[in-house]
Amino acid sequence: MTQQGVRWTADQVLALAPDAASRKAGSKLGAAGPWSEAGSSEEGTLWGLCKGSGSKPYQTVIDIADAAGPAYKCSCPSRKFPCKHALGLLLLWSGGEGSVPPGPAPDWAEQWLEGRRKRAQEKRTAGSAGSGAESGDPEAARRRAERRAVRITAGATELEQRLVDLLRGGLAGAEQAGYGMWEETAARMVDAQAPGLAARVRELGAIPSTGPGWPVRLLEECALIHLLDQGWLRRERLPDGLSSTVRSRIGLSASADGPPLRDRWLVLSQYDTADSRLTTRRIWLHGTDSGRTALLLSYGAAGRAPELALPVGLELEAEVSVYPGAGQLRAALGEQFAPPAPSTARPPGVTTEQAAARYGEAMRDDPWLDSVPVTLDRVIPTPDGDSWQLADADGDSALPLTAAAGSRPGLWRLVALSGGAPVKVFGECGHRGFTPLTAWPEGAGEAVQLC
Repeated sequence: MTQQGVRWTADQVLALAPDAASRKAGSKLGAAGPWSEAGSSEEGTLWGLCKGSGSKPYQTVIDIADAAGPAYKCSCPSRKFPCKHALGLLLLWSGGEGSVPPGPAPDWAEQWLEGRRKRAQEKRTAGSAGSGAESGDPEAARRRAERRAVRITAGATELEQRLVDLLRGGLAGAEQAGYGMWEETAARMVDAQAPGLAARVRELGAIPSTGPGWPVRLLEECALIHLLDQGWLRRERLPDGLSSTVRSRIGLSASADGPPLRDRWLVLSQYDTADSRLTTRRIWLHGTDSGRTALLLSYGAAGRAPELALPVGLELEAEVSVYPGAGQLRAALGEQFAPPAPSTARPPGVTTEQAAARYGEAMRDDPWLDSVPVTLDRVIPTPDGDSWQLADADGDSALPLTAAAGSRPGLWRLVALSGGAPVKVFGECGHRGFTPLTAWPEGAGEAVQLC
């Protein structure tokens, strides 16, 4: 099937927007009015000129068939990725045949495409050369790993002593000391080259300001950090899978060296989280043949969206390779054999009781796991006092929604989609509750993104 035979929905296009403002602005540009010389190719390229506030229109070009999701180029000054013009052009194209007619690409679009092809080839060549160089000096790599392990051990030992001091002095001292104590401790963990420990320590500093019950939450998090410290200090005694999980939680990078799994992968959800340093994008995939669930992570500098983008509800035939670790779901996207295309596939669902049990089972392999991906079948969003829950339509059990999910607009999209009837919901189930990410109505119907 050529790319011209694949049309995304407006929701799938808008799921690529980096923020609500971009979705709103892009929606206004999804009609033919501001566009001229719009065109497309069978290889999956879109281009067009969009009228702006100046005398010269913006040149916008998109490569839909890129293996890592759509790639964009626009002459506008926006730093958002994709910009509103790229979203508008995609929305125009999604409107149906003839909205962006096929034809030869103009020179400015063709130059960008040629540059992309050249850079991709250079990257593949450099990657092959880099792999060879790295494998050519294994002794140097071993020495670097040993030096880092010594630093991490020293940092973990120091952190253990600080936790002992905190508990000996009483948890009330954490509230009086303020955030500075934890930030200084986190900086020490960064110096020890243990970014995973540093991130967990920073989270401790915010707990005393989270309202009633904070001492219990602080004690729980201190216990998890202690467990991670001890896991590192005794890593030689652990099973290989759990040892890999500890290394990952500490912050040691690893390559996705699992055997490639080729499947037709349904894009279940995509959402971003951001802090002052980094934007992290999480994309959940479901293998329609294997039944496997995989998580793709990509990163962007602060204020910029990651480049990897896969619209929810599309299906792509590709290979993924998993990262090491017990129960590890994170994977790397490998070779793609066909462009993403709309799909009627849906993941199989479970009851709320089975979802809670699945989280408990997963924690045996990874005690630091916040949540697991779960699809709930035939649940109804129901008020529960000041909060909400997802109740089994055919049973008497329910899962509470997380506090964050209860305050997002996606909750009302879910309620409207349900209308009191059962729906299928994909999300993340953990100790804080269930976070809905995507939903499907009973019977036929497209996926509705909730995040």
